[in-house]
Amino acid sequence: MTNETISHTNHDAARGLVAVILAAGKGSRMQSDLPKVMHKVMGRAMVNWVVDAARAAGASKIVLVIGHGAELLRREFADARDVEFAVQESQLGTGHAVAMAKENLAAVAATSDVFVLCGDGPLIRPETLHTLLALHRRERAAGTLATSVIDEPKGYGRIVRDAAGKLACIVEHKDASEAQRAIREINPSYYCFRADDLFDALARVGNSNASGEYYITDVFGLLRESGRTVAAVDAVPPQDVLSINDLIQLAEVDAILCARHAGVTP
Repeated sequence: MTNETISHTNHDAARGLVAVILAAGKGSRMQSDLPKVMHKVMGRAMVNWVVDAARAAGASKIVLVIGHGAELLRREFADARDVEFAVQESQLGTGHAVAMAKENLAAVAATSDVFVLCGDGPLIRPETLHTLLALHRRERAAGTLATSVIDEPKGYGRIVRDAAGKLACIVEHKDASEAQRAIREINPSYYCFRADDLFDALARVGNSNASGEYYITDVFGLLRESGRTVAAVDAVPPQDVLSINDLIQLAEVDAILCARHAGVTP
């Protein structure tokens, strides 16, 4: 191992790693008063699987962004010393949700890495986050995301790459052109950012889009425009992309996770 490699390894080990998990949504199609992320998968509130994956990937601190049913989430993690809460009073988009965690991370070093994950994705795997973090640090990136290539990309943000194959931007389905909607590489919402770059860019995110919301995905374009490095890696298995928006999908995800833990499927 060269001195340069040793230095790089030590530098990465010294960098902090925290996670912000978005858990404020109501999930109106779930036909329940429970917050969406509190519905159970394999007997546990689904957000627990995301918290576990972040911990297993090395996050020393976890900030849950809560809103609807906030007290239920506070009680769920009342004994978790590594979990803090930020409140999103109004649902103004994913970028706005992450911005609500800024105060919680005020004591975190500017060079720390921050996972940004969704609390309704219990199929997440620690090894996927390890791959994401490894690329992020290897590229010295300001922002990195893990992508997936799926057969039915409708509803997902599309990954737009430049002529060199580098990440250019992420376009939400509602805002995508017909050509962009033909892209099969999608955004499953697994992100890693350098802390200072994340919050600097969030302050510049606007809401001039079809939903009138502040998108976390716009951070990548802003970082790229300012000359910062952004990266993307196809690391999310297609079967892990299934989102939970209703009770049918909840049952499907439960069955997938049960089969995985029983060793029936990888």
